[in-house]
Amino acid sequence: MSSSKMKVALGPLLALLLITSCDGGVGGKTSLTNTSGVPSPLAFDFFSVDPSPNWNGMNDDVGKVITAKTGVTLNGEFDVSGGQDKISLMAASGDFPDIVSPKGELSKLVEAGAMLDLTDLIEQYAPNLKKLYGNYMNRLKYSNEDQAIYVLPTYYAVDQTYFDAGGGFGIQHRVLKELGYPPVRTLQDYENVLRAYSEKHPVTDGQPTIPLTLDAEGWRIMITVTNPAFLATGAPDDGEYYIHPETYEAMLHYKRPEEKEYFRWLNHMYNEGLLDQESFVQKSDQYKSKIASGRVLGVIDQDWGYADAENELKSEGKAESAYSHFPVTLSEEMRDHSFQNPGFVSGWGVGITTANPDPVRTIKFFDYLASEEGQVLMNWGIEGKHYEIKEGKRVIPAAVQDQKTNHASKFQKESGIGLYKNMSGRYGDGVKDSTDNYYTTNFPEQIEAGYTEAEKETLQAYGASTWKDLFPSEEQFPVKPWGAAYNMPAPSDSEYMVIFQKTQDIIRKRIPEAVLSSPEQFDVIFNGMITELNQAGAEKMEKQYTALIRNRVHLWKDKLR
Repeated sequence: MSSSKMKVALGPLLALLLITSCDGGVGGKTSLTNTSGVPSPLAFDFFSVDPSPNWNGMNDDVGKVITAKTGVTLNGEFDVSGGQDKISLMAASGDFPDIVSPKGELSKLVEAGAMLDLTDLIEQYAPNLKKLYGNYMNRLKYSNEDQAIYVLPTYYAVDQTYFDAGGGFGIQHRVLKELGYPPVRTLQDYENVLRAYSEKHPVTDGQPTIPLTLDAEGWRIMITVTNPAFLATGAPDDGEYYIHPETYEAMLHYKRPEEKEYFRWLNHMYNEGLLDQESFVQKSDQYKSKIASGRVLGVIDQDWGYADAENELKSEGKAESAYSHFPVTLSEEMRDHSFQNPGFVSGWGVGITTANPDPVRTIKFFDYLASEEGQVLMNWGIEGKHYEIKEGKRVIPAAVQDQKTNHASKFQKESGIGLYKNMSGRYGDGVKDSTDNYYTTNFPEQIEAGYTEAEKETLQAYGASTWKDLFPSEEQFPVKPWGAAYNMPAPSDSEYMVIFQKTQDIIRKRIPEAVLSSPEQFDVIFNGMITELNQAGAEKMEKQYTALIRNRVHLWKDKLR
């Protein structure tokens, strides 16, 4: 059933639900109660394509308060492999959870008729969501042709200011300290550091020292292997594509000549013995286990990809074996675009399916989480337990901060702080509430307070207060009028999807092959990959994606912030 037909079919049902459900709240509060004023218990099945290793079934401090306020509990299921297979199975079988967070797999569910249009629900029952999204409501629409709102954007916060860097090229603090905090600006600098230390210390705690390792299992290959190719060569993150900033033409980013040189550098690192020989065969758990052992000198990853391992190091008193964050590029003329502003980014978020027994109650649940009370609860926790009010400002006590910094996994599992941020819309870092306090704990003073002593020492050596200070700032780049391309629903027609999958299969086979080849074979393999991509239909796919980008710019043309 097409999405337009599904909306027609759901009209009478949705109207009935809107009439028979309890009245919505006003202002900053949302009513989720029955006639006695007590929240009626209600459980929803929730599925996310992202893992959540610290999920505790809402039996944490924050979860208990959310349930007490709303009556809602979530039976959460969190995928560990990107969710593509599970979402495809849902679309094929028609067996949907009540609430779903599908990220880039949304189009499959829309085409399967699985998603409710949230437009009227937001209008009638979600004052806090309306306030949150404000002028950005236009960006919540699915497409020019289908202007339904199927998900509430959750992965990118509203009016977000990034105060810190969590990606880039990482080096252990102990390595930098022993080498006298050398310059780390180019790939050659990065290589020099890893080489110098590993030659001096070939063994760490009785095991072979690993200068650099990568995690190429499944979708993780994009994060540690292929995405760094555009960041290290002066391009922004638009997923699998490079978007020309003036013409909006899209092409697979691998076709950029600069990126070929990045992969040549990886090939060089492999042949020099500086890249872990197991990088393309190990599992993610093995990757993190190596990091947790303290013998991996360098990582090229986002910190969330190895946070569990890094937290383990900190818990064991080995914070000096955790990692820095540098904006490394192929040459000094290139600039890392990590902080180029995409404006408010919609596309990935949480939605209500046609299987949901009470959409009105669900949107009110989302609305509570988006309220000022809900936002403070999810980000800061409970007053008196996780934070205090001193002279009108929220302050995290030193003992609590120590737990957050040095025992992060245990703290999150017990407190629930940070576990619910992708379950509704949210305000970004740098946004203040009605009490003139920040909604989140990610602001410069608190970020600096959360650093380990090893981090503070490294930052001081490089003349920085936060990791972001080392990166090119937002002001150096124009705002991207298409947002972030990877966050845009891909064409759902079968031909595009077939071509896209073929190109992905080629990339995920040939890139490792090129990196692991002899230097003499690198060009043959890499150039052959580009030929294969075009033979698979890449150029036709790129034209379709160009049209999508241009349509999005047109859809957003009055809201280019």
